[in-house]
Amino acid sequence: MTDPTPESTPPASGLAMKPRGPVAVWLGLPFITLGIYHIVWYYKIHRELQEYDRRLNLSPGGSTLVMIFLGWTLVAPLVSYHNTGKAIANAQRAAGLPVTCSAGASCWLVFVFGLNTWYMQRQLNLVVEAYPGAQPAAEVRLTA
Repeated sequence: MTDPTPESTPPASGLAMKPRGPVAVWLGLPFITLGIYHIVWYYKIHRELQEYDRRLNLSPGGSTLVMIFLGWTLVAPLVSYHNTGKAIANAQRAAGLPVTCSAGASCWLVFVFGLNTWYMQRQLNLVVEAYPGAQPAAEVRLTA
């Protein structure tokens, strides 16, 4: 059996993600909901990343459970944020964008007023903007 050539392999596709306001995600909504929105947002971005690029090995529920049950530890959330940063970088690559998301920044900005949430949402919005006019959950073509 021969390996499929790039010409015979159908192009990868996924579902477009929803744009969100980085300041609202970072400060506004978590403040209003007493921190609950952060957990909801974390689940949603993992689910959207998984639907955007099915080649990513993500577990939205698992990532959310880490934040709920192990959020009080130092290591588990940092590892989760680091892995999320890598997933966002892979999504940028799949959109044909230059990779600007740093897994390290996604992790360490948590110590600077929790700016990691703002940073990760800004980086996700770059992927959303790579498909102008695409509605959330609309099928989009991946380049890489």
